[in-house]
Amino acid sequence: MDVPERPRSQTADGPKGSSFLSMWRELESIGRHTGSGGYRRFAWTGADADCRAWFRAQAEARGLVLELDRNGNQWAWLGDPSAGDAVVTGSHLDSVPDGGAFDGPLGVVSSFAALDELRGRNARFTKPLAIVNFGDEEGARFGLACVGSRLTAGELTVEQAHRLTDADGITLPQAMEAAGHDPDAIGADPERLGCIGAFVELHVEQGRVLELTGDRVGVASAIWPHGRWRFDFRGEANHAGTTRLVDRRDPMLSYAETVLAARREAQLAGAVATFGKISVEPNGVNAIPSLVRGWLDSRAADQATLDTVVHGVEKAAREYADAHGIHLDVVRESFTPVVEFEHALRDEIAGLLGGETGRDPADLRVPVLGTGAGHDAGILSGSIPTAMLFVRNPTGVSHSPAEYAAEDDCAAGVTALADVLEGLACK
Repeated sequence: MDVPERPRSQTADGPKGSSFLSMWRELESIGRHTGSGGYRRFAWTGADADCRAWFRAQAEARGLVLELDRNGNQWAWLGDPSAGDAVVTGSHLDSVPDGGAFDGPLGVVSSFAALDELRGRNARFTKPLAIVNFGDEEGARFGLACVGSRLTAGELTVEQAHRLTDADGITLPQAMEAAGHDPDAIGADPERLGCIGAFVELHVEQGRVLELTGDRVGVASAIWPHGRWRFDFRGEANHAGTTRLVDRRDPMLSYAETVLAARREAQLAGAVATFGKISVEPNGVNAIPSLVRGWLDSRAADQATLDTVVHGVEKAAREYADAHGIHLDVVRESFTPVVEFEHALRDEIAGLLGGETGRDPADLRVPVLGTGAGHDAGILSGSIPTAMLFVRNPTGVSHSPAEYAAEDDCAAGVTALADVLEGLACK
């Protein structure tokens, strides 16, 4: 049965790409820090509320039905979701601390622009279509990535979610309630996922593969397994000026040596490992620390390699700690296994973008590539068929104000997404 169209807004009119550019300009000032030039769009803050208001305005301008689900994710529907087999696209609008403009927002803006392009083609939808903004994908405030999609997929329990706190001791339920959302409503949403036949997420590439191949757009093959581990080095606080070096139990030394060990283990294994966050107590210039807490992020192409890296880092850390009289605790805070995107959907999308269907993806003109970054599509892949498109990033820089995608490449991404949505939802 055809899904009835709603009246088009003026947003869809004008030269090709105009709706993308107008949306991008409206969004790009929200949550931008004047000093760093990066974005601070953290979950359940004022900047997050402004992003949500922007999403709501875009949905209403296009006559879409806006829905806020139990976990705080926003959905903009064309057609009746209860009809089932819906095609969903979108991404997230939150950011890492001082992050770039493209990670997340490119996928959301491109989704609305792709719908505008399809309406310009007079496409006739035969399945329900939705654009989604998943909440708290980056995990910048509460330390866990993809909270909105994890809750929806049942990969994060209500009890676990209620224990999440930010740096100021504010719990996730308290933050949600302060923002006007009922924290008692959160939890797995199998009925919603049961209405979805496919989810396709467009994202700026977080690497330089497409720049090296000369392609504007690529298709994801898999997401590397990855996780976050907290290393707590406990020593003894003391005076920095009066305590002899031989009398010190300084946890900073063990931490520093562990950072170097992480780099060494990752290089040996062909993986990546990063200590990107640190907390020090008592954090005084003239005080030897009593506690140094560092967070390790590690990723590899396969589980065995990742295990080897993390084991090697922990082994080295314990040796350094023992040598300096330091107590060490290691806690795995999050973990996501390897995600192989559903081959049938991946190959269908590669065929749509390659100009022909039914061909071996290896022979198609569109590149198929893996990624070391986690995404909502990866979380949802255990529940519904998911796929990803990547848009070229000429520098490969991400999670930084220097993150970038050229205007022509963004336009190519919109067209590619429109082609995919037309192939999946209009046949």
